[in-house]
Parts: sequence; C-alpha cells; structure tokens
Amino acid sequence: MTAILDREDAPSAPPTLWTRDFSFYFAARVVSLLGDAMMPVATALAVGAVYGVSGVGYVLAVWTAPFVLFVLFGGVFSDRFGARAMMVGADLVRIVTQGVLAVAFLTGTPPLWLLIVASALSGTAAAMFQPGVNGMVPLVAKDPQRANGTLKIADAATQLGGPVLAGLLMALTGAGAVYALDAATFLVSGLCLVLIRVAPGARTGGSSTVLLDLRRGWVEFRSRSWMWSVILVWVFFGMFVFGPYIPLGSRLIGDRLGEAAYGWAMAALGAGTVIGGLVAIRFRPVRPLAAGAVAMIGFICIPLSVALELPLPPLMAGHLLGGASWAFWSVMWSTSVQTQVAPDVLNRVTAYEVAGSVSGVAVGQALVGPVSSVVEPRDLLFVSTGVTAAVCAALLLIPPIRRLRRV
Repeated sequence: MTAILDREDAPSAPPTLWTRDFSFYFAARVVSLLGDAMMPVATALAVGAVYGVSGVGYVLAVWTAPFVLFVLFGGVFSDRFGARAMMVGADLVRIVTQGVLAVAFLTGTPPLWLLIVASALSGTAAAMFQPGVNGMVPLVAKDPQRANGTLKIADAATQLGGPVLAGLLMALTGAGAVYALDAATFLVSGLCLVLIRVAPGARTGGSSTVLLDLRRGWVEFRSRSWMWSVILVWVFFGMFVFGPYIPLGSRLIGDRLGEAAYGWAMAALGAGTVIGGLVAIRFRPVRPLAAGAVAMIGFICIPLSVALELPLPPLMAGHLLGGASWAFWSVMWSTSVQTQVAPDVLNRVTAYEVAGSVSGVAVGQALVGPVSSVVEPRDLLFVSTGVTAAVCAALLLIPPIRRLRRV
C-alpha cells in the first residue's frame, strides 16, 4: 500500500497554470458548467408545470439518447477538425436552441414538439462538445493534474450555485430568463474558446473515413487494458450506484428529514468535491489510479449514510467524505487518460470512455423506478454500498489498473 501512495518529488518550480490560454479555457468551462447546472431545475419546473412529469421525462430522454448515440462521432470529428472547433460549433448550436426556447417562454407557452426538438439538438451538440473537453486540457496547461483539480473545484462550485440561481430566477422572472441566461453562457463559452491560441492538432496522412476513424479509436481504446478495465467496472458502478442514488437518496432523505435536508446533503457533497480537488492538485502519486481507488473507499459513506438513516450531521459528513473521494479519483482518471493517450486519438478514446460510463448510469436510472416498486429503496442503497466496496476492490485487484504509473 505504501508503494501505491508514494509521491514523486515535486519540481522546485512547477509550471505556471494560469496562462492566457488556460484562463480563457477555465472561464469557458465555468460559465458552461453553470448553465448546465441550471437546466435540470429549469426543465423540471418549467416543463413540468405545463406538461407534467411525462413531459419532463420526454425532454430529458431526447437529450440523453442523441448524446449516447453521437458522442463517438464527436470524438472522431474532434480529432479530425480540432477539439476547439467542435466545441465552438456546439456552443453556437446551443445558443440558438436555448435562445429560441427563451423567446418561446417569454412570449407564451412553447409547444411540446418545440421543447423536444430543441432538447434533441442540444443533446447532439453536447455529444460533439464533450470529447474535446478532455483533449483541450493538455493543449492549454503544462500541468494537466493541477488543471484537472482546478476544473473539478469549479465544477463543484457551479453544481452548488447553478440550481440555486435557476430557482431564484424561476421564482422572480420565470423560465424565459433562465433559458436566456443559459444561451448567454454558451455565447461566453464560445467567445473564450475562440480567443485561445492553440497549435493545430496533428492530422493523420492519407485518406480516411468516419468508420475507419471510429475503428482506430476503438483499437486504441481496446489496446489499453487499464482503460477498458476501468470502464467495464464503471458500467456496474453506474448501474448500481450512480444511476439509482439521486432518485433513491432524494426520496429517503426528503421523506425522513425534509427536502431542506437533502439540499444540505448535496451542499456537503459539493464542499467535499472542492476539498478533493484541492488535495488532487497537491498530491501526485506514482500510481494515480491505484491511489484514486484507495480514495474511492470513502465514497462508500454516501449510500451507507442514507441507508442507515443517520441524523443530518453524520449524513452530511458522509457526503463530504464521499465527495472528496470522488473528486480525487476523477482528477487521477482524467490526468491518466490525457497523459497516457496520444494527442491525435485522445478525443476518440475519450468518446469511448464517456459512452461506456454514461451507458451504465442511464441503465441504472431507467431501472431504479421499476425495481424500487418491488424492493425497498433502503435495501437498494445497501446493495449500492456493497457494489461500491466491490468496485474499489476490483480497481485495486486488476493489475493493469493498479500498476499504471504516472507520466
């Protein structure tokens, strides 16, 4: 265990993180993440008030489906045309979709077909955008681990502030203002990305097709046993832990301690994510995935604290520890992918790992409703606790994951 957690000696003068390019990229991600964090609240309240729970389900489903279907192509196009170009193009599409919905809500009640079409286009744009998020980091930061830790802290802050901001705007001005602000975040994101000065990505010589590029990405993904092993483990984690937790946790905590208690638990989760990001910036293990797997043991506290029906203070403490564990693992994983994969295929490989991770979560979200009707939700969270422990054990027992060394 000592070998897993050993640190490499830090350089006496680490490279500057806040360069011009990273500052613009950081700004682009912060405003984009803020908009993303606002939309679930706006969708649930605005669409639900007009079309009910089924309407909300339709709108969310037609966002997720094209994302899963097209994210692999987003990786191909990001490697072909550059991650920044695809991200800017995706922002332009979402400026239009969110702007149209803002006008529709400000002038009346948008028809369901418009909400569904806009959601499908937005999900497709997100699929073109997401693979480049990982690929851009090595281009704008000489120290990817510090950059990933800083971005993880920003992500946590937006997850805390976005829903609050959306709720306030919904109460004071209505859905139109929330959608207009979301469109504005994509405008700012696109402008910041345009201002980044990155060298053009490497292009492979000779003719190629989209299918050949997809196959090359799959070959690169499959050739890294540590990567596909993690994703295989993560499919089960998404199905039995990540996917079911939000609906189960919100119901059990809300019914027992009130809706405000669930908000406090989520606030503790966000605070833990900030702490985990700060630790990940400073701590540089020789074997990053092994260290991340050890840290993930703390994530057990999240489903376990809910299943044990603990009072609010220990419940918050469990979410604080779990959030820190998750953030540390996330930084170790992102940094390993960015530094272990060649730049000319990084976006395609990222697309495969994103698709694999999201698929498990989607299955878990789809099944939690029917399963919870025949199995007690509390018992399901005990299952989630056991699966989390098994996931941590698997990550540490699989040699390619445990032995992967920091680059």
